[in-house]
Amino acid sequence: MGKKKTLTDIQKEYQEFAKVREPKRPVIKNCFKAFLVGGIICTIGQFLQVIFIKFFGFTQETAGGPTSAVLIIISVLLTGFGVYDHIAQWAGAGTAVPVTGFANTIASASIEHKSEGYVLGVGGNMFKLSGSVIAFGVFSAFVVAIIKLTIKWLGGF
Repeated sequence: MGKKKTLTDIQKEYQEFAKVREPKRPVIKNCFKAFLVGGIICTIGQFLQVIFIKFFGFTQETAGGPTSAVLIIISVLLTGFGVYDHIAQWAGAGTAVPVTGFANTIASASIEHKSEGYVLGVGGNMFKLSGSVIAFGVFSAFVVAIIKLTIKWLGGF
């Protein structure tokens, strides 16, 4: 482990100066916005799922796939038209958590690197931002599976 660097008097003075002038973040307000927008996205998803079940004959188990696909298409279209960025700036993490946030990261990286070509630009940079999400998701699924197997092995659930 590295040693902790000792600060000079000027550095300490600057840190105090910056701390006093740093704007306070409205945490409660930001959490409310994220909850509201994330909830609206999930409500739209639930509405779509009910439509697939009621009008297209899907079951509860099979309606999830087309529902996710429609949400992804809507997210990519809103990203392409520049609307999703404005929603995300206002809502913060509320747009990042659902599947729409994942689609937004892939679409925005694709749009940004389109000028570099389809293979090296779009294909090569598409998963830069979302690659960490994929890795975290796989690791999280692994940990949850280990926990579930341990509980099952111990005689629980």
